[in-house]
Amino acid sequence: MRAVTTLSVVVLASAGIGHAVVSSLDADIARVDPFRDMKNRPQAGNGMNVLLVGTDGRDRISEQDRRRYRLGGQPCHCTDTMMIVHLSEDRRRASVVSLPRDSYAEVPAHTDRVTGRQHGPHPVKLNAAYAEGGPHLTVRTVENMTHLKIDHYLEVDFTTFMRTVDVLGGVRICTSEPLKDSYTGLDLPAGTHTFTGGQALQYVRSRHVDGASDLGRMKRQQSFLAALIERATSSRVLLNPMRFRDVTRAVLGSVRADKGFHTEELLDLGRAMRNFSPSSSEFTTVPVARMSYPVKGLGSTVKWDAARADALFRALREDRPLAVRKPSRRPAERPVDVEVAPQRIRVQVENGVGTAGLGRRVDTALAAAGFLTTRTPMDAKEHTARTLVLYDPRWDRSARSVAAALPGSELRAVPGQGPTLKVIAGGDFRQVRKVQVQNPAQQSATVVTGDEVACS
Repeated sequence: MRAVTTLSVVVLASAGIGHAVVSSLDADIARVDPFRDMKNRPQAGNGMNVLLVGTDGRDRISEQDRRRYRLGGQPCHCTDTMMIVHLSEDRRRASVVSLPRDSYAEVPAHTDRVTGRQHGPHPVKLNAAYAEGGPHLTVRTVENMTHLKIDHYLEVDFTTFMRTVDVLGGVRICTSEPLKDSYTGLDLPAGTHTFTGGQALQYVRSRHVDGASDLGRMKRQQSFLAALIERATSSRVLLNPMRFRDVTRAVLGSVRADKGFHTEELLDLGRAMRNFSPSSSEFTTVPVARMSYPVKGLGSTVKWDAARADALFRALREDRPLAVRKPSRRPAERPVDVEVAPQRIRVQVENGVGTAGLGRRVDTALAAAGFLTTRTPMDAKEHTARTLVLYDPRWDRSARSVAAALPGSELRAVPGQGPTLKVIAGGDFRQVRKVQVQNPAQQSATVVTGDEVACS
């Protein structure tokens, strides 16, 4: 999620700023050497592959902002977001592939960067490769999994992300339904919003707004990246060389890049992407076979669909577009994907506003959508303007399925409540949407272009 910032830095160069101005920025980029002593690497294909890595770095954010944007806890100095950005040989297309942080991976033999111990090949979750061996092991692991040669490595953190959004004057995001996540503090009504840096960070970090969990979060990150590209390429502030310098200095202060990514690369990409737009970009997530693949010692991991993933990365090696242009038309409404089927979820409905018949109406609608309602709705002890879904934390996945069926509802954990979830219908209740158990392979493999996910 923070890694989207670095692509915007590249887009900033599209204003055609002179070599001297950009050259002065080189010193601001911290350098790493992720390619040192690497052998038996994949064969290079056409185009350029950039591994974008987002790290924590919350220790560099003020205590006030940490509280305001729910960034509490200790910084882990770990990575929870990875994207491969493929820039086509003609520099007219960018293909962005999100890699789930909990992906099942096997790291090659390496030396632990903290303890100095030698480790043989072993299974991990993908984000653990960074913790064990930093950028070097991360690149080696990604190359082993994708058979793609990584040409450049770029790493950003919370601070970079927030600065980028703020210096661009905010980024516009559209949502067709309310989004609420009590963990990050995100609380958005449906409509169009212009985010500041902190608000944008809440948006791209949220995992509890629907039943799609990490897959849903990655799709929101992709939508945000499309909006960021649109903002960066259309902003007239980039036409002022001194303003460009000030903007990029603010951004590059917390970026880390490989030693080979220098001024010439920035200028080359900037000139090539001068006419870049959201329609020039395409986004997808690596195809998934199982969202909950148990591994001894690791817990639940995300298992890739090997055949479909190989086809995806082969297309990148061959520099082929991932998206197929379709005629413009309004897509048919389909059920929302969730983790737990409604037929496995027992729900007690309560009327939280006192309107006669509301409890019965909500109970009937949830039952029609497949949920196991008690068929005996009750009156709540207190009135509520917002529909609430009360749940025992042990049944959090079931709760997300119910919340996905009730647009705009708020999830509220009640330890010890047990397996029966409680829905308190509020004054905002409008409808119950149909939900279905998600098909990870189909959902993750969807490819969209930037103009399809950005605000129209």
